[in-house]
Amino acid sequence: MELRNLITFIHVAELGSFTKAAEQLGYSQSTVSFQIKQLEDELNCLLFDRINHTITLTERGHKLISYAHQIRALIDDYKEGLGGEQDLKGHIHIVSPDSVCEEMINSNYIDFHQKYPYISIQFSTGDSTVMLDMLDHNEADVIITLDQHLYNKDYVIAKEELLPMHFVASADSRFAGKKNLSIEDIVNEPFVLTEYGQGYRRVFDKELAKKSLEIVPVLEIGRTDIITSMVAGSNMISYLPDFVTKPLIESGQLCYLDVKDLNIEIWKQLIYHKNKWISKSLKAFIDYVKEKEFSS
Repeated sequence: MELRNLITFIHVAELGSFTKAAEQLGYSQSTVSFQIKQLEDELNCLLFDRINHTITLTERGHKLISYAHQIRALIDDYKEGLGGEQDLKGHIHIVSPDSVCEEMINSNYIDFHQKYPYISIQFSTGDSTVMLDMLDHNEADVIITLDQHLYNKDYVIAKEELLPMHFVASADSRFAGKKNLSIEDIVNEPFVLTEYGQGYRRVFDKELAKKSLEIVPVLEIGRTDIITSMVAGSNMISYLPDFVTKPLIESGQLCYLDVKDLNIEIWKQLIYHKNKWISKSLKAFIDYVKEKEFSS
């Protein structure tokens, strides 16, 4: 069994496309098709179902991807065995909501770079639907979602936690310190929220709709640092994860509102595709994010 055929198989499985695998590997599509055919002939089984220009792994293909990853891991161990952590090299693409991206860059990026100077990182932002689509097409190595609990047999949840969320207002808001507020007490106040239809905003609107309520914000923007700054200096209200608002809560510029009748579960999940090849550099990144971003 030729190693290059296994590597090609991994790329096709990750990308779900012979054409995209060929582009990524620098081969012609006919070369990729030939290598997969060689592998199938050698193993005497079909590895991919080919239906209407769409390919999916067969049952035997799913079994082989696990073995192929193990073989590739052994090769990586051999190549990198003489080096230390700082010798890890690679490029990692992580996609997350704006607020997570800001937090990771501001709080942890320099520390990660100092620990792994030869691993380059590309940060992108997007909604959960976009992120999952990018995982399916191998356009993202790993994603972090802030959404309702997501589960799919094609994804591996490396880490997850239930996020505390609160309505927040300026510390001198007329609602500050009031107990047992109802959502109806504040629904007509000026709100500034993250974009409509995205992540926890979508879940928030869905819960309001169950109560036949709707909030029409005076401003919608993805930048949570701008939202918290605006709320702290105005009579506006927002609904945000605690990790976003914590600094201004601790400094006394914002306060949590005691709204009792809107219970929303938002999960922070670190996810990658089950067919994704986890290189040593990607594993180092995942482990780092799990420790730093999920340590609260």
